[in-house]
Amino acid sequence: MISELEKYKTADSSKVTNWYKAATVDTFPEDGGACIKYKDLQIAIFNFSRRNEWYACQNLCPHKMQMILSRGMIGSHEGDPKVACPFHKKTFSLKSGKNLNGDTCDIATYPVKIEDGFVYVGFED
Repeated sequence: MISELEKYKTADSSKVTNWYKAATVDTFPEDGGACIKYKDLQIAIFNFSRRNEWYACQNLCPHKMQMILSRGMIGSHEGDPKVACPFHKKTFSLKSGKNLNGDTCDIATYPVKIEDGFVYVGFED
């Protein structure tokens, strides 16, 4: 049986076959995140308005196994956009999913595009 964590796989933007229309741009708070559901996945989407950028990642924290990352604080680490889990403050790159604390638990990331006032998240299915 596949674990909850194993369901999440980083999507390679060059291999995206499905752009999921998540919601309107104004659904997401500026410099914050919100969660959407895609099939059986919970995806955190971040409107990083200070950088004029959008990011998406799994909502599941790999340490506490809680669906919480969309409520994390976003910021930068050496110029790299990051999210900090609100439970234990572990931080993850929003570009690569790499755990910036040096732990082995990374997160899955997904490409995002904005078109006609809507947020789309890319998946390889």
